[in-house]
Amino acid sequence: MGKLRVQRLMQQQGIRARGKRRFRIATTDSRHDLPVAPNLLNRNFTLSSPNLAWSGDITYIPTEEGWLFLAVVIDLFSRRVVGWSMQTDVGRNLVIDALEMAWFQRRAQGTTELIFHSDRGSQYASHEFRAVLKEHGIRASMSRKGNCWDNAPTETLFGSLKVERLHGQRFVTIRQAKDETVAWLLWYNRERMHSTLNYVSPIEFEEDWKDALAEAAA
Repeated sequence: MGKLRVQRLMQQQGIRARGKRRFRIATTDSRHDLPVAPNLLNRNFTLSSPNLAWSGDITYIPTEEGWLFLAVVIDLFSRRVVGWSMQTDVGRNLVIDALEMAWFQRRAQGTTELIFHSDRGSQYASHEFRAVLKEHGIRASMSRKGNCWDNAPTETLFGSLKVERLHGQRFVTIRQAKDETVAWLLWYNRERMHSTLNYVSPIEFEEDWKDALAEAAA
């Protein structure tokens, strides 16, 4: 269906589209003396199999009890959110917990080529986060300074979350914001069609890939 037809139908029904909020707070502090990893990913967002490249980032959700910060880990092969963490503090534990969840979910032991890509934020450059990467044998990759396009899939995920689910909502408690966010992340993985995946969900894309491998091996 064309965009003009959608626009006309929306006008006839009195439906207004949600727009992105312009206000944002800083979740990335790259003004530090911590080591910066090279850009190993180099915008290669199309992978041949799972657990070759993960990407991570941080965003924020306003509530009447204060800010809630969300860190995610995406498997770039299927755009599936494989790990996340939500905390009221934007410190390094936020991103470490998201990475540990991803490692547990994917059980990527034995994977020697896995890259984790992020921005240059102090959380990702911290000694503690780099120690977790080293423990799991994951190579660090970081975007160029001030270049959000180097981590475009994760930025796109946050944009979709805020426009499709969070924008216009008023959260009285942090618990409400957490519940709404987790519900959307689960729906995104299981049901949301993705244009880069030939309009199937991330989980369906992975299942189709597994079926194709099984057929090829038969």
